[in-house]
Amino acid sequence: MRKLTLSFDNGPTPGVTERVLDELARRSLKTTFFVIGKNLARPGARALAERAVEEGHWIGNHTMHHATPLGRADDRSAIADIEDAQALLDGLGDDRKLFRPYAGGGELGPHLFSRAAVDHLAANAYTTVIWNSVPGDWKLTYAEWRPKALADIRRQDWTLLVLHDIRPELADALPQFLDVQGNVEIVQDFPPECILIEQGRIVRDLSGLTAN
Repeated sequence: MRKLTLSFDNGPTPGVTERVLDELARRSLKTTFFVIGKNLARPGARALAERAVEEGHWIGNHTMHHATPLGRADDRSAIADIEDAQALLDGLGDDRKLFRPYAGGGELGPHLFSRAAVDHLAANAYTTVIWNSVPGDWKLTYAEWRPKALADIRRQDWTLLVLHDIRPELADALPQFLDVQGNVEIVQDFPPECILIEQGRIVRDLSGLTAN
């Protein structure tokens, strides 16, 4: 049976994230929320992240500002973008220190990391997680992103899907989307191919994802 790992990026978003949590709870599903530090600092957002943790979800770092990919930032800014967000995750994350880089539209490439960022993530025992499906829910209608997501899920043995808990449209569509996943096992773990650094140990070739 094919596997599907759900992940939600860019929140927490009051008015949206709690609806996502409600639907996941109704189905007894667990996932990971990769949060943006500046969004976590907004009123009401931390309570949503705390609720997610209480309900068995994982919380990961998705940079502080989500503005410049690490491979296009100077070394000091790249490290600050990681660490400023991580400081806000105190009490929310776990020992793995989950981190997902910002890609600027979901495309993988050498803009994803700088050498300094990779060295920092490894030296500080982060677990760095990417993805193998980004259907574009943050910019497309459900009718547009649904077939992209389903095609990826059917094509791959194990899909790590990136959705975004930032728009009400996602919360509206999530029940219908989950209803069509009857022949897929939805799990919380990550596909091994999507883990680049595991608690500080580099486990994948990062040459194509790191700026020279």
